[in-house]
Amino acid sequence: MELAAAERTPGELAEVLPISQSAVSQHLKVLKHVGVVTDRAEGTRRIYRLNEAGVSALRDQLDMFWKRTMSGFAELMEEEQK
Repeated sequence: MELAAAERTPGELAEVLPISQSAVSQHLKVLKHVGVVTDRAEGTRRIYRLNEAGVSALRDQLDMFWKRTMSGFAELMEEEQK
């Protein structure tokens, strides 16, 4: 992700992504709402960066989901082998 390398504006992100600046801004709004990115004002521009705590919390949730999924799969496979 571009924001992992450095802070970026929506315009800078739109230059390297296959979506419009408006779409980038909408995505950033959602990511900010869930705590994955933070922003700050610099004049009239918004500068975005990853929120390490938010990314870590998301990673924890995904890890928990994956472990439950794999555990359920293992149980299913054990049942089929009986």
